[in-house]
Amino acid sequence: MDRKEILVELKKVLTPYTENKEMLEGINEQTDLIKDLKINSANLVDIIIDAEAQYNIEIDFDAAEKMYNVGNCIDVISEKINKPA
Repeated sequence: MDRKEILVELKKVLTPYTENKEMLEGINEQTDLIKDLKINSANLVDIIIDAEAQYNIEIDFDAAEKMYNVGNCIDVISEKINKPA
């Protein structure tokens, strides 16, 4: 799965938690989840749980701490789904 495909799926994960739906349409790797999408910090945990289910991965605490913008989310997801078993 490449970065573009992950972004498309990630947008679906973020949709229920995003107040700024207009901004969601134009997200890119620099989009900040809290500042730009107005996602509250409590919902970040829900997003991580939803991403784990969506991609069938486990996101540990250290990786979760990095997931503050879209590019970092894609990095973490890509690393987890492409990790050799």
